[in-house]
Parts: sequence; C-alpha cells; structure tokens
Amino acid sequence: MSIWNPLNHLLERIRNCGGFVNSHAHFDRAYSVNVNDFLSDSGVTLSKQQKFSGVHSHLFEKWELVDQYKKDSSECDYENHIRLALEDQRKQGVKTCLSFIDCDPVCEMRAIHAANKLQKEFSQKYGMHFLLANQTLKGVIDPEARKWFEESLDFVDIIGGLPGKDKGKESEHLDILFQAAKETNKRVHVHVDQLNSPLEKETELLISKIEKHQLHGKVTAVHGISIAAHHKKYRHELYKKCKDVGLSFIACPSAWIDSRRNETLTPTHNAVTPLDEMSEHGIIVALGTDNICDIYKPFCNGDMTTELRILLESTHFYDMDILTKIATTNGLHVLGIEKNV
Repeated sequence: MSIWNPLNHLLERIRNCGGFVNSHAHFDRAYSVNVNDFLSDSGVTLSKQQKFSGVHSHLFEKWELVDQYKKDSSECDYENHIRLALEDQRKQGVKTCLSFIDCDPVCEMRAIHAANKLQKEFSQKYGMHFLLANQTLKGVIDPEARKWFEESLDFVDIIGGLPGKDKGKESEHLDILFQAAKETNKRVHVHVDQLNSPLEKETELLISKIEKHQLHGKVTAVHGISIAAHHKKYRHELYKKCKDVGLSFIACPSAWIDSRRNETLTPTHNAVTPLDEMSEHGIIVALGTDNICDIYKPFCNGDMTTELRILLESTHFYDMDILTKIATTNGLHVLGIEKNV
C-alpha cells in the first residue's frame, strides 16, 4: 500500500528550493533561560516581585528583565549563545537566516561584535548566509540609546525597529529608522502589532511612514498579530494599503500562539499573522522562529518545521506552492537577497 504524507512532500519541496530561510530570530539570547526564571513553579514561597520576575512576566516587563543577562554577558558569552543557535539551524539545513542583535546602553556593541565574527566564520566554513539587524530594546529616541543605535548601523545588514519601546513617540521612532534607512540604503524590519489587540494599529502607522519616506518595497513588518483582531472591513482595507506600499510580513507562529487570555471582544481568530487573508491580497509573508529557549520563549527549540506547521494549521492554509515560497524564496525577498519572488 502506498501512503502519501503531505508534510513529507512539502518538506521535500522546501529542500529542493534550497531549504528553510529563517527570516527572524534573536540568536544572541538563545539558550539563556535558567532555572531561576521558573522560580514561581518551584513551590517556594516568593515575594510578588520574585513571583512575576521570569518567564511568567508580560512582554513589556521582559524587555527590562533581559538587562541582567545582557549586563553579565561578555562578547565571548554572546558568541557561545549565537554559535549554538547557528549550529542548530545549520543541522536543519538552514543556509540563510537573520537575527536581531541587541545594541543599547546595557550590552553596548558586545553582542553585535560577536555576531559579526560568526558571520565570517559560518560563511567561510559552511557557506551559510547569516544576516544581522539591530535590536533597540531601549528605543531610539533617548540620547544614549540613539548613540548605540547609530553606532550599530555600519555593522548590520538590516535596520531593526521596535516602536512600542518608545511608547507615545512611535511616529518619531519610525522617522529615525527610515531616515537611517535612506542614508545607508538598507532595508527595515519593524516589530509591530504584537499584542493581539484591536487597540493596536501600528501597521497602519508603518504604512503612512513608508509613504512619507518613499521606501516602497523596502520595509517588512514582523508579527502583525493584532491585525486579525480587527473587524473584516478594516483588515481588508489595510491589506490593500500594505500591497500598495510593498509591505511584506514575517510570521513567527509559536511566538504568539501563547497570546494571553483576556475579555476583549474581537472577531474569532488565532493569534498568528493572518496568512490566509494576506495571501489573497498578494502580500509576501516569510517565516521565522523569533526567540529560542530564553526568557521570552523558554520551550521554543527553533525548529522551522514546527513553525511552518503551526502557521499552516492555525490559518487552515494548505496551498503547497505558497507554503514552499513562505519557507524559502519569500524569506530571501524580505532579507533583500532576491528581488523577484
């Protein structure tokens, strides 16, 4: 009896197209979670501050909690963590990947210098294309944070953004990113709409800034989870605007499948980049792992097949031609390696 396995068939197609492209990760923090981050599971009586100081914290709190890891990590430490992540990706057959790398007043340039060293090593040894984007966890408006952002520009391949970190000044944050993009002729990847909430409209703001700075086709939105929480009319109008400015997306499915339960009423949806609807509008979507075994995602192992399965199952999307592109050539496109998809 002949048995046809669709997942095996899809993975074979991906291999024939050169293998998975991991379009978004944070390798500098990979494998950094430790037992103390799980303190509230130990049964020990803890203070309120301790109880919510680790893996159980809200995203915004984790942005600050990683400071201790960053402060304690030397360039050599960062190199070890990034190397582990790259080796794991290589074993999966990933030949092209991008990692956001922290650069701010806490870690300064240690993580980026470590990543630059490994870029050369993995390229020479394995022919692996490892790209970097700057992760500005202190924003880009504070003068000290701005200093490290600007210093990192010569060492990264793509300019990274996190407008939510400059809350209330998201517009100014994007202006700074896009001005840097024009001066350096680099692409921009921006974390937007991460909280699965209809109150978020960061993608809409991002589109307006692309139009203002005339960066059509050079910007990629990372996540875009909250889009699915809006009503249908708004979503489809937004997709048309995304297409008009050439805005692409990167889905990191396991990163947001854990979206916290709340009582906000929204259209029924899964907490994942809405691939099914975006595909109908011809929007390019790529795939990433996001955080790997750190305080953000302690159980994530960086497996690209898992990410692809969560994406296709959660959106009920089974078009193998498009899924193959999402895993391969769409990733090359958003990294600026291949212009035509």
